[in-house]
Amino acid sequence: MLAESLAALAAAGGAAVVQAAGTDAWEGLRSRLARWFGRGDVQRERAALERLDRTAEALAAAGPDEEAIRRTSARHEALWQARLASRLDSLGEDEREASVRDLQALLPGGNARGAVGGNTFHGPTAIQTGDFGRQENHFGRDA
Repeated sequence: MLAESLAALAAAGGAAVVQAAGTDAWEGLRSRLARWFGRGDVQRERAALERLDRTAEALAAAGPDEEAIRRTSARHEALWQARLASRLDSLGEDEREASVRDLQALLPGGNARGAVGGNTFHGPTAIQTGDFGRQENHFGRDA
């Protein structure tokens, strides 16, 4: 698997965590993602649940302040992107391929063909991933 596609999947996962927190989709994503991180180990799963809960709490604590929400969302999206990328990077090739399929399936839109798996916005760059590729748009003078 290309490093770009793993990075895009991790970005989509980080975005999914932040977008789901505080919504009806949260409990389902939270439990599936914790199982994915746990890989059958109850302690690893519990640690993932605690980290996910801290993210949800931090996002809720940002309150109605748009700037606080933006900063908190960006920070936690980056944290989850890094955690997902680190987990994928730590696996052997065979295990990584299976783990990628599992992660794609648990993310919103992951089972639908041609669906968009995640949108990530960082400054003047937007990244969109889906079943068949990745698209990056850069905005501004130097784009």
